[in-house]
Amino acid sequence: MVSKLSRLKGPPITVSFYSVAKNFVVAPVVNTVFRPWVRGLHNIPSEGPAILASNHLSFSDSVFMPVKVPRQVHFMAKDDYWGKQGAYGWGMRKFFDLSGQIPMDRSGGKASQDSLNAGEQALRDGEVVGLYPEGTRSPDGRLYRGKLGIARLALNTQAPVIPIALIGTDKVQPIGKNIPRLGRVGMIVGEPMTFESYYGNAEDRFAQRAVADAIMYQIMRLSGQEYVDVYASDVKRQLEAEKAEAKAARKTLRHHSGRRIEDSSAD
Repeated sequence: MVSKLSRLKGPPITVSFYSVAKNFVVAPVVNTVFRPWVRGLHNIPSEGPAILASNHLSFSDSVFMPVKVPRQVHFMAKDDYWGKQGAYGWGMRKFFDLSGQIPMDRSGGKASQDSLNAGEQALRDGEVVGLYPEGTRSPDGRLYRGKLGIARLALNTQAPVIPIALIGTDKVQPIGKNIPRLGRVGMIVGEPMTFESYYGNAEDRFAQRAVADAIMYQIMRLSGQEYVDVYASDVKRQLEAEKAEAKAARKTLRHHSGRRIEDSSAD
């Protein structure tokens, strides 16, 4: 079957590349080295549209999850991956395009809506779309507030949402580490969620918030993570600001310490 994703206008190689890369390259390595376990895989429908909504602990989440999912997963990945320069950037763009991933613009406004439209089209074509409702990796292992994009996808397409909890991926590849550590990871797949009572209010932000919160609650229940009702991106910005402030304070302290040493030498 050739993918009908309108966003992905590449040749029929798209699906075969994904299948070959997954089944003959990635899966044998992952299954041998990391021995991932999975529960509830039967909750993912064997056909028709589905939204896989997972917590996001590590860069490697997008490797471990699709290895265990029988169907092709079209991840909504941040569009930064398509903007990298040089040979590495070219290779990354080719890999993401050939494996059927969807660029997700997170700047807001029309650009973000265009990305969501591509995800909606994939679902209307009967595909499986994967995304991380938090919008970014957790900075500290806790579960953060879900963004409204997943609610828009669910309400506009009426596709079932499958909550997923990834376990231990942050231990295998913590933020900032390029090379994974040895360790076992797991995946718990929850029961499909539908939101019939909200389908007539797809553009209502209160309905969107209720749907997003319900999805995050199920992910929390599956993962056992502590839930924090703020956006992870806001926490990351705060941590970065505190880090920059601390760095500036250390620089100022070193400067004043050096001045005191110079003054002492002059005396």
